[in-house]
Amino acid sequence: MNASVVLLDKVVAATVGIHSLVPDGHVSAAVGLGTERRGTGTLISSDGVILTVNYLLMGASSVIVTLTSGEQLQANVIAQDYPSGLGLLKIDGRNFPHLEVVSSQTLTLGEEIFTVASIGGEARRADSGLATYLGPFDALWEFALDRAIMTSAMNLGLGGGPVCNRRGEMIGISYLTMADIGRAVLAIPAECFLEGRDELLAHGRRTSAPARAWLGLLSYTLREHIVIAGLMPGGPGDKAGLKQGDVLISVDGLEIGERRALYDLLRSHQPGDRLQFRVLRNNQIQSIEIPASRAEDYYA
Repeated sequence: MNASVVLLDKVVAATVGIHSLVPDGHVSAAVGLGTERRGTGTLISSDGVILTVNYLLMGASSVIVTLTSGEQLQANVIAQDYPSGLGLLKIDGRNFPHLEVVSSQTLTLGEEIFTVASIGGEARRADSGLATYLGPFDALWEFALDRAIMTSAMNLGLGGGPVCNRRGEMIGISYLTMADIGRAVLAIPAECFLEGRDELLAHGRRTSAPARAWLGLLSYTLREHIVIAGLMPGGPGDKAGLKQGDVLISVDGLEIGERRALYDLLRSHQPGDRLQFRVLRNNQIQSIEIPASRAEDYYA
C-alpha cells in the first residue's frame, strides 16, 4: 500500500475492538449469531462515537470496547439501522483519535484502498487491495444495498472496521470477509451512514425513511426461480406457514424470478401490509398470506 506509516497509524489508532454479550434467549442468538460476538468499530468523533455493523449489536446486553492502548471501556448502543446494516456505539471520554467519514461516490474501480480490523483485544491487522466491484448487492437474508464496495484486500480480522482511501478517510465499513470465494472484503459504503447521520445520532434510527416490510425469509435464486432456504423462527413467514424448500411463483400476482426483485418489492411495502404468496410445494400450488412486520421489532 502506497501510504505513509503516519497515515496508517492514524487509522489504526481510531480502530477499536468490540466484544458484545447477548442473552441466550435472544432471537439473534438462535439464528446463528451467537451470544458472544467480537468485531471491529471505528471512532468517528472525538467524544467517542463509534461506527460499526449492526449484527454485533442486536440484542446486546453488554458491549465492551478495547482501544489500541489496551484500555477497555463500557459502550452504549445509541443507534441501529437495519436497512443499511450499520450501528453506532458511544463511549465516555474526550479527545479520542477519530476518522473523517466521507462518501465513496468518487471511488473508481481499480483504485487502491485499505482496511484495518481488530483481531482481538488491542491487536489490529491491516491489508490493502483494489476496488474490484461497485454495484448492487443482496444476501441470503433480507438484506440489499443499492451500491456496495468490494475490495481485493483479504483482511481476516473481525468485521465492522474501516475501509479507507489513500488519504486515510473512511469510505466504507467492512461487512463480510469472503475468504471462501477468494480475496474479497464486502463493505457498506459510507454514504449509507452519512445520509442518516443526524437522525441516527438524535433518535437512534432513521426517522425520515419509510419503514420496510420484513418477512423473515432466507432465499436464493435457482434457474430463474426463488427458493425459500429457511425462515427466521417465529417470524412472519414462519408463522404464516411458508416452508423451507418452497419455490416462489408470485407475490401479489406478480411473477418474480430473482431474489433482488423480491427485495425491491418488499421495500415498496410497509409493515402491516399483507402480501399474497403463491408457492410450489410437493408439486402443488399453495396460496399463503403473510402479514409483513419490521425487522426492528423481531430483533428488539
